[in-house]
Amino acid sequence: MKLSLLPRILIAIVIGILLGLIAPAWCGRIMATFNAIFSQFLGFMIPMIIVGFVAPAIADIGGRAGKLLVVTAAIAYIATFMAGILSYFTGTLTFPSLIGGEESIAISENASQLLPYFTIEMPPLMTVMTALVLAFMLGLGMAFLNGKSLKNGFSEFRDIVSKTIDAAILPLLPIYIFGIFLNMTIEGQVGMILKCFMKIIVIIFILHVFILVLQYCIAAPFARKNPLRMLRTMLPAYFTALGTQSSAATIPVTLRQAIKMGVREDIAGFVIPLCATIHMSGSTLKIVACALALMIMHNQPHDLGLFCHFIGMLGITIIAAPGIPGGAIMASIGLLQSILGFDEQMVALMIALYIAMDSFGTACNVTGDGAIAAIINRIFPPEASKQSQKFVKG
Repeated sequence: MKLSLLPRILIAIVIGILLGLIAPAWCGRIMATFNAIFSQFLGFMIPMIIVGFVAPAIADIGGRAGKLLVVTAAIAYIATFMAGILSYFTGTLTFPSLIGGEESIAISENASQLLPYFTIEMPPLMTVMTALVLAFMLGLGMAFLNGKSLKNGFSEFRDIVSKTIDAAILPLLPIYIFGIFLNMTIEGQVGMILKCFMKIIVIIFILHVFILVLQYCIAAPFARKNPLRMLRTMLPAYFTALGTQSSAATIPVTLRQAIKMGVREDIAGFVIPLCATIHMSGSTLKIVACALALMIMHNQPHDLGLFCHFIGMLGITIIAAPGIPGGAIMASIGLLQSILGFDEQMVALMIALYIAMDSFGTACNVTGDGAIAAIINRIFPPEASKQSQKFVKG
């Protein structure tokens, strides 16, 4: 029986908790050893993921240069960044009272971590920031030179990285999550963690609904339509994304509903596929909220400047994330570690939290694409959007 990633991770969490109640310490150390090796491999792959996906994405987007592209990309990035900022301020106002106090003190004071028997060092080829700079340099260079050889090579490299994620990382991910929850149960932390999890998920779900309403309230004056009616028109795309967990797979439905909402076909045909890779409001608000919650739980500093840096880089790093469940969180692990200082356990909790809500983040992303299309439809009248027809045909 084949199960998708979310059920496998949920099963891993349940089994890890149940076995952790009776498992001896040596069993926890065995899983800690596996997790240490897997964490090393994950760290090795992070620069590969950034270069393999960001560079070809920039080359592809930059190759379609034009005013329509620039404006669309700017609006998508601003929407993604503001979603992250809104998530941060919401979290700072609500999370301390929900998950602070005894939970964070207990977690920070618990020092009885199970150590692995051994580990295997797999140092990454470059740092996260080096990978980002290299990806930008190569991506922009391929876009401006318009060459085919290097671009084809990086497209194949992207396929290799994607295949590695699909064949090696994702199948082992439930075992990794199992090991984390097994050890947390043995160490006595899991009850407090799960209690905080439920509160975080409820807040994030409310926040992502608010983000969608806000986006359509902003788009409504441009479209000169009722925002709630616009949002209702886009609901088929929302529910399709809940099932597919993929922005790319939802493009046909999103495109159809955007046209029904009144967006011209040429604008919708350009904006919707583009935003499927660069507009990540739902993913960003989830990552920011989960990261902030875990930092509060572990009594780590979480000032606005730190998160502005993190959100700004996140909006770039997760563009064209792998077309797989949890692709955005895989692409953002490097930033979580390098900017926010996440350790192995916090990364594992982030992955579990994110994938538990992956469908809702994707649904928020694609539904918000309709709001951006409505704004672009107003900014570029029919005679000014003829250039987009060439891009769509190309």
